[in-house]
Amino acid sequence: MSSDLLDVEEAASFCRVKTSTMRFWILHNRITYVKLGRRVFLRREDLNRLISESVVPAESTQTGKK
Repeated sequence: MSSDLLDVEEAASFCRVKTSTMRFWILHNRITYVKLGRRVFLRREDLNRLISESVVPAESTQTGKK
């Protein structure tokens, strides 16, 4: 069973970014996080939302245009 709360290292691995990048996002409030005592966690649903909101749509190309 996987937890819905991930520590910073697990969250970075989940998003395939460096741990320092994840800590930067947390420090600058670019992602929602949970603080329990001195420990910081990220919810899997927030990470999935971040990924969904970061999708850049492809530009459509018109064929046959001269």
